Order: sequence, then structure tokens, then C-alpha cells
Amino acid sequence: MLKSLEASNAIFLALWIPSLVLFWSMMFLILYCRARCLNGEPYELENVERTFQIWIEERGPDQGFEDAKPIIEAMKSKGIEKIGAAGFCWGAKVVVELAKYAYIQAVVILHPSFVSLEDIYFITRIKVPISILGAEIDQRSPPKPLKEFDAALNAKPDDDAFMKVFLGVSHGWSVRYKDDNKAALESA
Repeated sequence: MLKSLEASNAIFLALWIPSLVLFWSMMFLILYCRARCLNGEPYELENVERTFQIWIEERGPDQGFEDAKPIIEAMKSKGIEKIGAAGFCWGAKVVVELAKYAYIQAVVILHPSFVSLEDIYFITRIKVPISILGAEIDQRSPPKPLKEFDAALNAKPDDDAFMKVFLGVSHGWSVRYKDDNKAALESA
């Protein structure tokens, strides 16, 4: 299954192997499931007939969670034992759910939507390394709940956790920045 995934434009896999910097040695995998997890239909701002609410009901985080499981199982069948994932926007909820059920062993969430404080408390209980990266200007995941996430993470100082709100950037800055916006470019 991994060979077909590698040959497919549907999945982009990027590997990062942290060791000395983060003091935990595991293979870190970023899954970008545009075609698979979004059913080939990313949300389009220009499509006024298909609001975000309609779009998210058709392909919510619960479906992304189900779609990601066979990809992770295929990786494990190839001998990859420890997997981390990064989730952007609604993908953050997918990644958190994958961690809750021990499919992955490290979490990075960027401009996280649909993630609750309860989710973060759960992550701290199971001791999964987590990084939360938010935007200062964000209606979907504003700084206030992110600061609550940070407080939950800091309540367990032994956990491997990091949280940062990037100033001067808006929701989606890490993937939808403008090349001519120097501050956004540097934050991304």
C-alpha cells in the first residue's frame, strides 16, 4: 500500500527525524491528505453555493480520522514503529484523535480548529509530545483558547509540550501565506 501511496499525487509525505533538538527520537511524519481525506474537494472560498458549514459536514474530522487509519497501518506494516503527525485547521482535530487512540506518538497542530480543551487534557494524560502553533488573528482558533491549552500543558511540566501564538498572522498562515508579506513569510 505504501508504494501506491508514494506514487500517488493524493498523499504528500514529509519525514523529519528529530533527536538532539527535541530529545525524543522517532520518525516524524506529516500526512497531507488532500485527495484522500478531503475526497478530492478542498474547501473553496469562492464557491458561495457551498458554504464552509456544508463542506465540513461532508468531510469532517471524523472522516479524516477514519481515512488516516489505513495509511498509518500501511506505514506500520513497513516497519515504521513511531509516527508523528501534523494537522492544519480541521486536520488538527484528526491528529488529536489519532493520538488519543495511540495511532501516532507525536502531535503538531497548526491553527487548530475543532480541538477542545478536553482534547488537550487527554493528550497530557497519555503523555504524547505535542506542539500547538496558533495565529494571533484567528476567528476559528483565537488566542484565548490557545492560552488555555498552554495552561493545561504547563500544568504537567514533565510533558514534552510547546505552544506558541505567532503575532501578526491569521488563520492558515503556515500554508496560505503571501510571498510578499515578509512577516507572514517569516512566521510560516
